[in-house]
Amino acid sequence: TYTLVEDPVRADLLFVGTEFGVFATLDSGNEWHQIKGGIPTIAVRDLVIQEREVDLAVGTFGRGFFILDDFTPLRHLNKEALEAEAKLFPLRRTWMFIESYELGYNRKAFMGDDFYSAPNPPIGATLTYHLRDGFKTLTDQRREAEKEIEEAGGTLSYPSWEELRAEDRAEDPAIVVTIQDADGQVIRRLTGPTDKGIHRVTWDLRFPPGDPVRLSPREINAFTDDPKGPMVLPGSYTATLAKWENNELTELSGPVTVETMSTGTVTLPAADRAAVLAFQQEADRLMRAVVGTSRAMGEVQTRIDHLRRAAIDTAGGDANWPQRLEELETRLNDLQISLWGDSTVARRSEPTSPSISNRVGRAYGYSLTTSSAPTATQRRQVEIAGAEFGPVLASFKALVGDLETLETEMDSAGAPWTPGRIPDWQPE
Repeated sequence: TYTLVEDPVRADLLFVGTEFGVFATLDSGNEWHQIKGGIPTIAVRDLVIQEREVDLAVGTFGRGFFILDDFTPLRHLNKEALEAEAKLFPLRRTWMFIESYELGYNRKAFMGDDFYSAPNPPIGATLTYHLRDGFKTLTDQRREAEKEIEEAGGTLSYPSWEELRAEDRAEDPAIVVTIQDADGQVIRRLTGPTDKGIHRVTWDLRFPPGDPVRLSPREINAFTDDPKGPMVLPGSYTATLAKWENNELTELSGPVTVETMSTGTVTLPAADRAAVLAFQQEADRLMRAVVGTSRAMGEVQTRIDHLRRAAIDTAGGDANWPQRLEELETRLNDLQISLWGDSTVARRSEPTSPSISNRVGRAYGYSLTTSSAPTATQRRQVEIAGAEFGPVLASFKALVGDLETLETEMDSAGAPWTPGRIPDWQPE
């Protein structure tokens, strides 16, 4: 039994459900290609095209439903696109909305493994691109060349030290999708897979988050979500596809239009969306500085901890070093109270005054989860946080200067190396 549907826009684009999955043809059935992307090899009993959203709904025997979101790229897939080095495909219009948590927390919250929940498609504009050959590291390129020589019966030679050193130091190539507004200003840059084939990346319709850089993905659970920046205004944007290799960005394909539209279902819509964005960007700038200062304070605490041990291990060290380190740590702890609140009091379930991070974090965080205008309280919280943060940041910078002075003094006295400083050495 076969189920066949025809794309209402491109007549030669057909989908068929078989006993072994879903197949598509771009030439009215002369050549068929299996659609995978997570669909198992299963009997497909029904296919339906959702014309408004350009989705393909797949009903299977025994494995439930699968949705191929936005198959617009298939309407533009042809021989020329496949033969090009890279191709960024057009996409459907993108609805702008803020996801609600029906169960109170992220995803299925705490409903347990017995509660069935299927993931929703990523929120935002999903961009699809095709790479003919993909982009490989220098090591992969050398190994492929060696394989061809070996298959041809040639003689392999060991790479030189210069070649191996270049491979060790080379940065892996990357695919970069750049989002720009109507004025050509860069809004966001996204990275994607570099191997050959069709790939997708999703822009969440937001500016970059102000969170500190992470070299590994953040763990997502019921209490946390992916970092978010302010949402852009509805309108028209463009996306281009480029390759980052050898410290150069080379454009490969595009631009394509990304049309964003509000769903029009906001209960309390903001009268001026541009004013909302301006508030969020102001709060984001403050939050970025607050969080960055907090991380820097943690690094300073690490330096003090190591210096305290180094003061003990240094033969003939100054007896005043421990006292000076204690004074620096006291100053640091007082600044941390202003930034994050008094943990000594809070741990004993007693009320504490709002901290800088509490004020700006709540006001900014809540504003990112609604389409309404910020309240007067939220604006006032950001204003107070900004006024309090300025002196704290200045005091922290002064503390770091005093710490560096002590580090230099200890280094001159022969103290062991500690984090955050470069040893000073001169030949005798």
